[in-house]
Amino acid sequence: MMKYLTTILLTISVLFQHCGYSQSQPDNKSGLSTMKKENNPVYSNTDSSKVNLSEEEWKKVLPAEVYYIARQKGTERPWSSKYETSKEIGTYYCAACGNPLFKSDTKFESGCGWPSFYEPISKTSVIYLEDKSHGMERTEVECGRCHAHLGHVFNDGPPPTGLRYCINGVILDFKKAQQAAEQYKKK
Repeated sequence: MMKYLTTILLTISVLFQHCGYSQSQPDNKSGLSTMKKENNPVYSNTDSSKVNLSEEEWKKVLPAEVYYIARQKGTERPWSSKYETSKEIGTYYCAACGNPLFKSDTKFESGCGWPSFYEPISKTSVIYLEDKSHGMERTEVECGRCHAHLGHVFNDGPPPTGLRYCINGVILDFKKAQQAAEQYKKK
């Protein structure tokens, strides 16, 4: 009995080490369908200036599920994001500010329950912070433009980087490659 209990506890601790999660948020497979970009004055896929809004301002411009992840460092339930298994070609952006984060060709199936990437678009797309919460030592990943919490990065990813950016799908916005090209032509 004790050996069985030890095995269960070890399995649970390994799962939490790789990607912790909270089930207190609603299941949102629709991703950012509720994103009200027209009410968000800082949302832009091209502006790279730093964003500095108060928490009250963020509450006004972000849907509740995005605010929970971005500003309160929440985590969506595993396998609840439509982006976790998506194979569409395009670019993933920060849902809080529109900053380009990841290209779809760096996305891979990690099996952890969250969208996973092996490399951000640029060195300034994301920033890294030490995270010792929940009794673990991890590296948190935030948006390089607005400091929204995105997820965590781990050293168990595929070549060429060996990294796995485990990212909350709620904080991702996605544009198909064709949509982005058409938008660029209109400018």
